[in-house]
Amino acid sequence: MPRVLKKQSCTGCSVERTLSLIDGKWKIVILYKLLRGTLRFNELRRLIPGVTQRMLTNQLRELEADGLIIRVVYAQVPPRVEYSLSARGESLEPVLLALKDWGDTNLSSIEAQAA
Repeated sequence: MPRVLKKQSCTGCSVERTLSLIDGKWKIVILYKLLRGTLRFNELRRLIPGVTQRMLTNQLRELEADGLIIRVVYAQVPPRVEYSLSARGESLEPVLLALKDWGDTNLSSIEAQAA
């Protein structure tokens, strides 16, 4: 079931509504990791060492409910679950790559200023 997004009555409402889809500490990281292709739950967990199992599960559920990722469960023992980007999730690729490029360019100087 899709999450209900609040409609904002401001000029930046589409930005705010978009951010509400990818808010959360790990969602952008999950989406970025899924750019490389389909991954299983434990593969994602290994690629994102700071995330707890519960948090990863919650973030994946929200991303699925919002139509940004696709979850496929294979009927076997033990169950195998795979996650991949939906077409809507894939459309975020330029945004995710821009965030990475910005971070590569700017974070070292920001961290140096903070030290």
